[in-house]
Amino acid sequence: MENWQALISILTFISVIILIMTEWVHLTIAALLGALLLVFTNVMTLEDAVSYIGNSHGTLGLFFGVMVLVRAFEPTKIFEYLATQMVILAKGKGNRLLLGIVGITTPICAVLPNATTVMLLAPLIPPIAEEVGINFVPLLILMVFVANSAGLLTIVGDPATFIVGDAINISFTDYLWRLSLGGAIAIITIVAILPLLFRKIWKTKLENLEQLPHPQINHPRVLTIGGFIVAFVLIFFVVGEYMPVPVSPAAVALLGAALAMLLSHQSKIDTVNNILRDVDWSTLIFFMSIFVLIGGLEKTGVINSLSGVLAAVLGKNILIGSLSLVFFIGLLSSVVPNIPLVVAMVPLLKQYVVNVGLAPTEVLAPNFQGQFPPEVLPLFYAMMFGATLGGNGTLVGASANIVAAGIAEQHGRRISFQTFLHYGLPVMVLQLIASALYVLFRFLL
Repeated sequence: MENWQALISILTFISVIILIMTEWVHLTIAALLGALLLVFTNVMTLEDAVSYIGNSHGTLGLFFGVMVLVRAFEPTKIFEYLATQMVILAKGKGNRLLLGIVGITTPICAVLPNATTVMLLAPLIPPIAEEVGINFVPLLILMVFVANSAGLLTIVGDPATFIVGDAINISFTDYLWRLSLGGAIAIITIVAILPLLFRKIWKTKLENLEQLPHPQINHPRVLTIGGFIVAFVLIFFVVGEYMPVPVSPAAVALLGAALAMLLSHQSKIDTVNNILRDVDWSTLIFFMSIFVLIGGLEKTGVINSLSGVLAAVLGKNILIGSLSLVFFIGLLSSVVPNIPLVVAMVPLLKQYVVNVGLAPTEVLAPNFQGQFPPEVLPLFYAMMFGATLGGNGTLVGASANIVAAGIAEQHGRRISFQTFLHYGLPVMVLQLIASALYVLFRFLL
């Protein structure tokens, strides 16, 4: 590939990240303009761009389906009702509220993708914050931290963990035995710094719980049927891909969305036009554009050239290589969404272990189902931790972050890059240190 095309891809990607960081323009506009620039400079054709978006159809379909599903049930007031119950259970205390968010998000994210969990739970946060009299943005950011971290508890909890785990043929139970403790440590790290990171909210106390508004659930029959739809979706998220005829989470989410719209339309609680109008199109377009930008780096050979850099820097030292990868991938993941990052890095890391003679060439085959040499596995584990926890660093680091930002905008507030960084940087640094120590003592010593 010609050098000028690689240079344009690199400069465009860096420019988009700078525009997002400085907030000179909205992040969706920055990403879309960057993607279109690659087309207009002939780095790729429009057909290439659409194919890169198509390669990520699972992610986009999942997000769209869950967005529609959540929006379809807004007229029932279920989110306001649940928010009030959470405040009452927390007895109006900020510290209990923060711990409650951790406690609710963690088990759900162990079995559902983190961005999906944020879409399902985030609508609860603004009404909770309003009732307690606090800003909802820090609560949303906390939910994102927990969702990203809890994704490490199981192999299906985060798309990044699943992609890496699938590449090295690790089973669900093997993952639980080897890596789940690392996810638990990441959650414990967040809990330990809650009183410092969210000091004002931690000390908040609502005195007059009796004065809380008590919203009533509208259309209870519709909500009951909707509950069955949501239960169907959640169950098939977990078991769908293990059925004789596999059903992807995206297909399940889209079916759930279609059924929810049918229910809303037939019961006349809302119109299809209203539901689709309120979908967070900005977030969807941002992800499409990011996939095109990453595709540009892949098409021009920029990503492949990094494998040579890895080999030169790391050599054959697995210990130094693993610890370096935790922080290197963690920093990269803070500015590159972790899903496209691990998609690009998995083949790169496989090529590296083959190039330095640590694994046979058979592992490069797309249909390889065997076991990787045990000595190289810490490198892939390090990549898992780095990619997942590095996403807590900045607003663009993980899909759940962008989803939360979109939900915040829909409720009248913006999560700025600087605001997220204020909370995210200390969390990311502490979690990366903790996970590096876990990889060191669990696998390398």
